[in-house]
Amino acid sequence: MSVSILRNSSPSEPRILLAGVLALLVHLIFVAIMIFGLDWKDHPPEGMVVDIWTELPKPIQEPVKTQPPPKQPKPVPEPVKPKPEPEPEPTKPEPPKPEPAKPEPVKPEPVKPVPQKAVVEPPVKKPDIALKQKPEPIKETKPDLEEQKKKEQEKIKEQERLKDIEKQKELEKKKELDKQKELDKQKELEKQKELEKQKELQKQKEKDLAAQQQREREAKAQREADAKRAAQQAAARNQVTNEISKYKALILAKIKSRIVMPPDLPGNPVAEFNVTLLPGGDILDVRLSKSSGHAAFDNAVERAIFLSKPLPLPPDPALFNEFRNLNITVHYRE
Repeated sequence: MSVSILRNSSPSEPRILLAGVLALLVHLIFVAIMIFGLDWKDHPPEGMVVDIWTELPKPIQEPVKTQPPPKQPKPVPEPVKPKPEPEPEPTKPEPPKPEPAKPEPVKPEPVKPVPQKAVVEPPVKKPDIALKQKPEPIKETKPDLEEQKKKEQEKIKEQERLKDIEKQKELEKKKELDKQKELDKQKELEKQKELEKQKELQKQKEKDLAAQQQREREAKAQREADAKRAAQQAAARNQVTNEISKYKALILAKIKSRIVMPPDLPGNPVAEFNVTLLPGGDILDVRLSKSSGHAAFDNAVERAIFLSKPLPLPPDPALFNEFRNLNITVHYRE
C-alpha cells in the first residue's frame, strides 16, 4: 500500500516546484516595479524671491541682475493605477496513468490519490499613497540684461512720475491752504474794519449826542440869558417908563400950580400944548396943538407953562430925549 502511494506522488512534485518558482518570480517583478517605477517623494515647488521696498530706490548706475520668478509647474495628472495581473491558475495534477494489469492472485484495491491543494497567493494590496509623476525640471532661463535694464528704467520713471504727482498734489494742497488762509485773513480784516466802523459810528453818535446836548445847554443858557436880559430890559423900561411918568407928572403938577383958572367955564375943557425943552429944563418953544374952545383957558395954560421954567427933568441924561418934545395936556376940572 505504501508503494502505491509513492508512485502516485512522484510525478506531482515538479509541478508544485514550478508553481512556487512562478509565484516567487511574479513577486520579485512586482517589487522591482514598485521600487524603480514609482516615486513616493513629493517635490515641493521652488520658492520665489520677493523684494519689499521701504522707500523709493535711488537711481542705480548698474542694472541689478534679478532672477525671474520660476514658472509655476503645470498640474501633473494622476497616473493610472496599474491593474493587478491575473494570478496564474494552479495546475491541477494529472491523474496517474493506470498501469497494465498484472495477473496477481489477489487484486488489491487501488488507493485513491490525495488531491493536492492549490497554492493561493495573497492578493496584492494597493498602495495607499497615490503615485505621482515627477514634475519636469524647470529650465532656468537667463534674464535678458537689456530687457531687465529697460524694465528698471521704466520702473524708475514710473516712480518719478508718481513722485511728481505727489509733489503736484502737495503744491495744490498748499495753494488751497494758502488761499483758505488768505480768505480767512480777508474775512478777519473785513470783520475788524466792520468793528472799527461800528466803533466810529458809535463814537460819532456819542459825539453828536454830546454836541446836541451842548447845543441844547447853550440854547437853554441863551434862552435864560435872553429871558434874563429881557427881564432886565423890561425892568429897565419899566423903570424908565416910571421915571418918565414920574417927571411928566411933576412937570404937569408944576404947570397946573401956575395956572390962573378963568371962572365959570362950562364943562371940562381940555387944552393941549407941544413944548420944546432944552437940557436943564429951560423952555425953548410952546405951541398950542389943540384948543379947549376957550381962549381965556388956553392963554392961562400957556402963561403957566412959561412961568414953570425950568421944568423938572430926570437926572439921567439918556432920558432927555423923552422930554425934548413934550406933549402937555391940561384939563379944566381935575
